[in-house]
Amino acid sequence: MEKLAINGGIPVRETPLSYGKQYIDETDVEAVAATLRSDYLTCGPRIEKLEKELCDLTGAGYCVAVSNGTAALHIAAMAAGIQEGDEVITTPITFAASANCILYCGGKPVFADINPETYNIDPASIEAHITPRTKAVVAVDFTGQAADLDPIRSICRHHGLTLIEDAAHSIGTKYNGQPVGSIAHMTTFSFHPVKTVTAGEGGAVTTNDENLYKRLVLAHAHGITRDRSQMAHPTDDPWYNEQVGYGFNYRMTEFQAALLSSQLKKLELFSRRRKEIVKLYDEAFSEIPQIQIQKEIPQSDTTRHLYILRLHSETLTCSRRQFFDALRAEGIYSQVHYLPVYWHSYYEKLGYKKGLCPHAEKYYSEVMSLPLYYSLTDKDLQDVVSAVKKIIWHYRK
Repeated sequence: MEKLAINGGIPVRETPLSYGKQYIDETDVEAVAATLRSDYLTCGPRIEKLEKELCDLTGAGYCVAVSNGTAALHIAAMAAGIQEGDEVITTPITFAASANCILYCGGKPVFADINPETYNIDPASIEAHITPRTKAVVAVDFTGQAADLDPIRSICRHHGLTLIEDAAHSIGTKYNGQPVGSIAHMTTFSFHPVKTVTAGEGGAVTTNDENLYKRLVLAHAHGITRDRSQMAHPTDDPWYNEQVGYGFNYRMTEFQAALLSSQLKKLELFSRRRKEIVKLYDEAFSEIPQIQIQKEIPQSDTTRHLYILRLHSETLTCSRRQFFDALRAEGIYSQVHYLPVYWHSYYEKLGYKKGLCPHAEKYYSEVMSLPLYYSLTDKDLQDVVSAVKKIIWHYRK
């Protein structure tokens, strides 16, 4: 057997593969260039066009496009009325923004544990963490798989809670045949370059509730409106606008909107390829006892953002770090998603302790993300599989 690259052997790949990468073609470039040649760079017609496209895609009644996914979460938390003293339940296995948006509003994040097979928030753990102070739930569609939304919605209805679905990973995913974006009270999206479609940065919030929509619009644009029905001092003066609430400058630019509109035309193509990649990985890894693949609930027709490989440490002689380094030496650049949010030092200073979510903490100690993006070739995928199998063979007990 060939030696591992870390032992001085020949790596599987000379040109490294990153775990994620955007795909930009000439139609995307031209869409942005045309915007730069136009009269509007911000607050123009492409924003409204994009918001309609996202409504058509998701089935939502309303959409507000914003500057990034974190901004989307923030204004959703604001629209939900989260304030000091409120508790909001979320998952620890997510990017910190899913919890930080609660802090922005003065609320307290409460972390529910994950399902150890799907890695999404466990509805039973949500129920167990509800108190009289609970105001909302932020359920994350981790890796692109929809959270188990039916039981979560039932819990929220029973306790009078607002459900915010963090769909940063899951554009294109459907739950029981219904597109993500039209199921929760509010759904937030991110269009960072490693996501399925990108605006460079960018985000959006969708909802079917007109009152929530009006709050979102105000929150993303300084709390300022030209809608006379919302003003305390309406006037016919054409220049007049009025700050009627508290808000931020979270507006998306015209060229971000143009890029995302172009990318959305390729979403079906991107989704199909991502599903092919996941199927190939699952077939390659499902019979290897040293690793575990992510289980999917049957309700989720998933467009996957991340492919998670979970190591059974008791069957290997290496640590997760050694496995990570060995992959890198083979030319496969993986990543770890995510450190449990409450393990971050900032959350430690807020009083959060380790041990809150045992399933999440065990998950974190064993996982890494493999390359998953549209432009991966079949040869690239075989290189990933070969590298993983090579390292497992070397370190198996």
